[in-house]
Amino acid sequence: MHWVYETEMNRQSEKTINTPHIIVSDLTMAYGDFVIQRDLNFSINHNDIFIIMGGSGCGKSTLLRHLIGLKSPAKGQVFYGDINFWDISPDERSRIMRKCGILYQKGALWSSMTLAENIGLPLEEYSGLAPRDIEEIVSLKLALVGLAGYEEFYPSEISGGMQKRAGLARAMALDPDILFFDEPSAGLDPVSARRLDDLILELRDSLGATIVIVTHELASIFAIGNNSVFLDAETRTMIAQGDPHRLLSETDDPKVKEFLTRGEAAAEGAKK
Repeated sequence: MHWVYETEMNRQSEKTINTPHIIVSDLTMAYGDFVIQRDLNFSINHNDIFIIMGGSGCGKSTLLRHLIGLKSPAKGQVFYGDINFWDISPDERSRIMRKCGILYQKGALWSSMTLAENIGLPLEEYSGLAPRDIEEIVSLKLALVGLAGYEEFYPSEISGGMQKRAGLARAMALDPDILFFDEPSAGLDPVSARRLDDLILELRDSLGATIVIVTHELASIFAIGNNSVFLDAETRTMIAQGDPHRLLSETDDPKVKEFLTRGEAAAEGAKK
């Protein structure tokens, strides 16, 4: 299985850093006549850890649904490289999405399946590999997320943080070019959330994947994000984009400043 290790460890060298992997152009998101967000324009570069952030109800998860093929735009385009994602057939979109992995908020593991069966499912469905090869890949993926030896455990037998890591292993099953996470730290204690952040960084660096994360967790935003877009529920459009650290130091927008300094405000309030 040397080819598996080669695929995973050499992917970084195959990407051109700081070139667009996904381009969102003039995107409007709506449910019927109700507009969620309009005029979204931003790029997600190869090897980014890209944060989709903003307050509750601004459309963060809806934007993710547009990026992964679950909701079509009311207007505008999403490009994967030079391919207009919503201008191609459903089969072609499906082929693109097979190069992507998705980690949902609660891990979305099948409770009746062991971790090995959960992670092996997409491989059985799409890879055409022999069962022995699938077993080997499953063990590798679990080892990558710190769950070596947990193949025969059921989701109910492990902690919430471990379930998130198992969900991440399944998202990586098909060696994706892009990983999408929807609130990966939701429901985790601070220690488990930090471990997950560290794991995301390690995987980005070792696999060379592009990572897109919906989150409102400040600790994660500043620990792992190098690029971002800020969605505003009131104006229903993006009001900032770029490295979160740079936005914190340079933004003049009070909404962005308030969002990115929530921890400081809470700490000051606790002292009084």
